[in-house]
Amino acid sequence: MADSNPARLFSASTQAVVYNYKTPPIQRMLDFDYLCKRETPSVAALITPGTTQGLQKAFFGTQEVLIPVFDDIVVATSSHPQADVFINYASLRSAFESSVIALEQPTIRTVVIIAEGVPEAKARRLIALAKKLNKVVIGPATVGGIQAGAFKIGDTAGTMDNIISCKLFRPGSVGVVSKSGGLSNELYNMLSRTTDGVYEGVAIGGDAFPGSTFYDHILRFEKIDEIKMIVLLGEVGGVAEYEIVKAIKEGLVTKPVVSWVSGTCASMFKTEVQFGHAGARGGGAEQESAAAKNKALKEVGVIVPDSFDTLDAEIAKVYASLVSKGEVRKAAEENPPDIPLDYQLAFKRGRVRRSTGIVSTICDDRGEEPCYYDTPISNFISGGSASVGEVIASLWFKRKLPRYATKFIEIVLVLAADHGPCVSGAHNTIVASRAGKDLVSCVCSGMLTIGPRFGGAIDDAARYFFEAVNSGSSPMQFVNDMKKKGIRIPGIGHRIKSRDNRDKRVMIMREYAEANFPALKHLEFALKVEDITLSKAANLVLNVDGCIGALFLDLMDSCAAFNADEMKEIVEIGYLNGLFVLARTIGLIGHAIDQKRLKQPLYRHPADDVMYVKA
Repeated sequence: MADSNPARLFSASTQAVVYNYKTPPIQRMLDFDYLCKRETPSVAALITPGTTQGLQKAFFGTQEVLIPVFDDIVVATSSHPQADVFINYASLRSAFESSVIALEQPTIRTVVIIAEGVPEAKARRLIALAKKLNKVVIGPATVGGIQAGAFKIGDTAGTMDNIISCKLFRPGSVGVVSKSGGLSNELYNMLSRTTDGVYEGVAIGGDAFPGSTFYDHILRFEKIDEIKMIVLLGEVGGVAEYEIVKAIKEGLVTKPVVSWVSGTCASMFKTEVQFGHAGARGGGAEQESAAAKNKALKEVGVIVPDSFDTLDAEIAKVYASLVSKGEVRKAAEENPPDIPLDYQLAFKRGRVRRSTGIVSTICDDRGEEPCYYDTPISNFISGGSASVGEVIASLWFKRKLPRYATKFIEIVLVLAADHGPCVSGAHNTIVASRAGKDLVSCVCSGMLTIGPRFGGAIDDAARYFFEAVNSGSSPMQFVNDMKKKGIRIPGIGHRIKSRDNRDKRVMIMREYAEANFPALKHLEFALKVEDITLSKAANLVLNVDGCIGALFLDLMDSCAAFNADEMKEIVEIGYLNGLFVLARTIGLIGHAIDQKRLKQPLYRHPADDVMYVKA
């Protein structure tokens, strides 16, 4: 809060409530607090309309702090009565309404309106309400203000580097008021070179009807003992500067004032010209010209340079005079604490390094267009021939495979997408869906059944066939070795299919491979193994898992894109089971959606299908 002197709007203990906040300005306020060695953050609470209450993380120096977030102005201000500044980042559409509510809160003393373009009629109503309630409005169309070494509004004074170079981390002796936030920054820099710096600076905003005027703030500066001189930067258009002329004539302002009214070039134009701010209109009434206002200010004793180029020299003269009279004592210079750099900024500047948390070699999303491995995604659909097989080849195998290979991948996805509602994965998904679980939970329920006994034998089949072929084992020797080890041959055997009732999916894959693959040594080995196992039982046929495993080995071997070590690694890691997982996800999603669409009730297994025993 401000101290007992009503002329002071801010102090080193002032706190603000920020409405419709943006994260960067909040962090800059907290960085300024740390720079000034404040004990408490200047941001007490944040308001985001339409959100739920919570906490927002921010940095206060090297430590993270939690700032309360509210969705209502009344609740936020009453919860933090020590905060007497309301910083309003609402758009021009809602700035008026939210500012009115803020002004009506008994704990709020100053309302800062950042938005440009607030309708002039509404601005005048805000001014009237503020006067009635004896409160201060800064803006609309303002960047805010600053009390050096104490409190900063939003983005006032720019970057931390600029604040440090302008010595705004400790108080000076100069009060500054202007319309422009950008030119205020120029003045702060100028004052850091020609005086001991700024005590308080305010940008009242560029609209035609600012909530507070040059007159209001200069009269405040007159009543603040620490301010020894005043710098005013006016602009062409309006008559606000004449209020200062009148105040000086009436003896209300006795401190030395240095001023420049910009826009003297407006006299070169024959018609009225708009100079940036809504209130800066040149070429109109002579009284509103920059030249006329500079002349009027000079006539009442204000120090007015011949041009903006010599403003710094005039400021330096006035300051030197105050020092020589003993009215200003130069304070010893102090070094501010170092502001910790945010990691992203420090990294960009090459100031820090750290080991990355994730390594990715399959994609890159940093450019204008994401890449799958080394291929922009648009390349996969150019010419109207989008191919899922090519995407899998890039993201899984990091290679461009021939079209017969990517087509085989797509065939596998089609053939393995579903195998009816009775298999374990589909059954679990159906039960979960009928229990009212969400889609992801239903699919996960089915996925968790995939393993050695259901759909997860592709890798094992490929592994054993690969080892046998590479070692030169005969099919009979392979069968005998597996029997001795007590291992069932993965990829051989089916609960329903048999010698006389072949699996159509296996036949489709075989026919495609025989027509398109350059070589089929692993499939041929698997079929010879099947001949041996069929002599033992009619259902010991090469199943879908075994066929996929053998043919994928042939795919990798025949396309010359993989060496033996890479083939072994692919099998060991589990690439091939991924094909079944990807394919069956399609079917499991279908089963989950089907049950929900049919509005099926909770599943209960029939009692007559359970054998109850006492073991």
